[in-house]
Amino acid sequence: MGASKTQHFTDKQNEMALLMKALGHPARIAIIDYLLKVNTCICGDIVNELPLAQPTVSQHLKELKNAGLIKGNIEGNAICYCIDESTFLKFQNFLSEVFGKIQVQKNNCC
Repeated sequence: MGASKTQHFTDKQNEMALLMKALGHPARIAIIDYLLKVNTCICGDIVNELPLAQPTVSQHLKELKNAGLIKGNIEGNAICYCIDESTFLKFQNFLSEVFGKIQVQKNNCC
């Protein structure tokens, strides 16, 4: 496999690609949905909610956290997870720009 060419793209483009990649798995979407419903929880709560093993859930949580979509705070011997609103606001702003440009261009398309 070839070397990554991310240096050829803007920081914003790389950041949005990272977010979309992290959201590109249905289990991660399910985790986001669950966190939106309960606000905060620990990994065991998510394991009880999804048909996945604990190590699999932990790996998905790690990917979401690395992308900045969720935050995790240590509470005792567990990590309490929640949505990182600032990252979702950036994502929302990006998508708003995209949809705004699509709306302007829709009558000029081939």
